[in-house]
Amino acid sequence: MEDFPEFIKSENNKVPQDKQNTKDIDGFYYQCSDNRQLAFWTCNSDQVSRKHVNDFDEYMVCLSGEYRAYFDNMEFLLTPGMELFIPKGTQQWSKCIAGTRTLHFFGGKRI
Repeated sequence: MEDFPEFIKSENNKVPQDKQNTKDIDGFYYQCSDNRQLAFWTCNSDQVSRKHVNDFDEYMVCLSGEYRAYFDNMEFLLTPGMELFIPKGTQQWSKCIAGTRTLHFFGGKRI
């Protein structure tokens, strides 16, 4: 697949621009009853995110494209099918190429 199915891209669940860490991406999120969240993003152009820290653990999967995560003075290159765990309190940032799609599971309320 080159894109997420239309039925899961509800405008009611679109990530607001002020909650994005990266420019020119489309994001959508879903809330669990215990305030954990699932979010998915599509990177529309080559981008670099701003540095940020989450107060909860994050697990992510790269579905397409190429995603580079940076934390603990290390670079993690993710290609389709690769996973990454980011512990809470970790300062992180990333780079993605156009067409990259990722799923993120947050251990808390991110959006």
